[in-house]
Amino acid sequence: MQIRRSALLVSSLLLSIWCCSSITAAMADTSNPQPQPSSETSVYIIYTEKPLHDHDQDQDPEPSHIRTLSTVLGSEDAAREALVYSYKHAASGFSAKLTPDQVSQISKQPGVLQVIPSRTLQLHSGPGKLHV
Repeated sequence: MQIRRSALLVSSLLLSIWCCSSITAAMADTSNPQPQPSSETSVYIIYTEKPLHDHDQDQDPEPSHIRTLSTVLGSEDAAREALVYSYKHAASGFSAKLTPDQVSQISKQPGVLQVIPSRTLQLHSGPGKLHV
C-alpha cells in the first residue's frame, strides 16, 4: 500500500513539474513576438465596448465592427475584406488583418478597449506525450 501511495505521489509531482515547464515554455514563446514590417498584415483581436444596440441580444455587431474598421482602412469594402471574425457571445469585439500602423490607429478609436495579436499555441500534451 505504501509503495502505491509513493508511486502516485511521484507521478503527481512529475506531472505538476511537466505542466509548469510547458506553461513557462509557451509563455516564453509568445512574450516576444517578432516585429512585423509596417506593410505586412497580421491578424489582431480588437476588444471593443458593446455597441449601443446590444439591448437586443439578436442584433448583429458586425456593422459596428465594419464602421470601426472603415475609419482606419478608408472604406467599408476594405473593412469587410480585412474582417476575419465578429465575436458575438463571449466577448465584444472582432478580429481583423491589420498592419502595425493600422493597429496604432485603431487603438485610438472611440470604443476600442484593447488590440492584441492573435496567436495560436500548441499544447504539448496528449496520450502519447505522458511518460509517467
